[in-house]
Amino acid sequence: MENLVVQVSKYVIIILFVMYTFYCFTMFQNNKERQKRICRYQAVFMYLIHLICYLLLFLNTKEIPLFMLYGVEVIFLFLSGLIYKNVYRNMSLLIFNNTRMFFVISFIMLARLDFDMAKRQVVMTVIGMGACLLVPFIIDKFKYLDKLGWIYGTIGLTCLLLVFIPEVGVTKYGASNWIQIGNVSLQPSEFVKILFVFFISAMLTYKESFRDIVKITIMAGIYVIVLVAERDLGAALLYFITYLVVLYVATSKPIYMVSGLGAGSVAAVLASKYFSHVKVRVSAWRNPFKDIDTGGYQLANSLFAIGTGGWFGMGLGKGLPTSIPLSESDFIFPAISEELGGIFAFCLVMVYLSCFLMFINIAMKMKKRFYKLTAMGLSTMFICQVLLNVGGVTQFIPSTGVTLPLISYGGSSVLSTILVFSIVQGMYVLNQDVNRKTEKAIAGKMQKQKKTVKER
Repeated sequence: MENLVVQVSKYVIIILFVMYTFYCFTMFQNNKERQKRICRYQAVFMYLIHLICYLLLFLNTKEIPLFMLYGVEVIFLFLSGLIYKNVYRNMSLLIFNNTRMFFVISFIMLARLDFDMAKRQVVMTVIGMGACLLVPFIIDKFKYLDKLGWIYGTIGLTCLLLVFIPEVGVTKYGASNWIQIGNVSLQPSEFVKILFVFFISAMLTYKESFRDIVKITIMAGIYVIVLVAERDLGAALLYFITYLVVLYVATSKPIYMVSGLGAGSVAAVLASKYFSHVKVRVSAWRNPFKDIDTGGYQLANSLFAIGTGGWFGMGLGKGLPTSIPLSESDFIFPAISEELGGIFAFCLVMVYLSCFLMFINIAMKMKKRFYKLTAMGLSTMFICQVLLNVGGVTQFIPSTGVTLPLISYGGSSVLSTILVFSIVQGMYVLNQDVNRKTEKAIAGKMQKQKKTVKER
């Protein structure tokens, strides 16, 4: 009977998520009433997926604490919706809905993989969402954010260099990109990426001469070199691509993009020849089954999991996702594919894509140049992180060690991504307020003109 419930429920979950994903791409219409109605439908699908998955987990483990965790998560999802709709007035419903859906998938998978990690993830998510309630106020009140370019750059670089202090910096998973303060571990590059985007956006807002571009490029290059020295290759690639995109958007000169891609290609070839850890990842990418006992073990298990799950998955709790190293963080996507299915995993990527399209839409509508470049930079960094993670675990590209945004376990990653989403939301709200004031001003002028005509 239990197996029957699991098999039936996996199809129900897939259908619900397919419908949720479909509605993501119908939210771009300007009909506000329709958007609100779709938002309610998506919320229902989200709560149903959440409930069904936790019932399956309980059937599999018979552990009562699961229901306690589920109750906390439901309260959090409900209150976050209530509070954020009042703080972020006229916010993008698509981005907010997707944010909560990513939380739900993360909570479900981590509860399946490691209950303690799931509890910590919930705590970090609550903290992040609570702290980001201040973002709209900061964006609205601090009008000089675009004047602090070198300050962003200096603070960000200083934070990256903290990992080289022996008493502070620690090495995890082969990368020296962590700092330890008491019992708290942080990954500075996750937060510095936001300062990096602020730095290049602020600098490129006012400076477009070749000499200025060279100075900004040198500073951006130092960031990338420091990350390579930390062996944080995924972050280095994210920073590099983001800079190229923002530079191109700011200058509209293809020569910068072409030159950057050429230099990046040469650097990648040299790294694959002279850096041992890069050699291992490239070798595993080319043929993970050749070195399955060593460098290719992670990727081989990832491919086995994805292949085993097929289109419809094994059913939540019926696979072996814990056999994949780092299945709770870098390799959580194959764990999702194995138990929830390839269709579910594909829809997840499409939901990420809908967020990116909305980010780009917001960037294009921003009137202030600094906000436009910042939104573009954060959008690029977000979607590149998704593509690097999914591409790495599916053998499309060499593994880079980046997490899947808002789903992988990790306080630094979750907090920084929540902040990214909140900043973009804050910009959207600001732009909506500006448009509303403009419309009121135009309407007022028209009324005055009508009165003047009548008086005449």
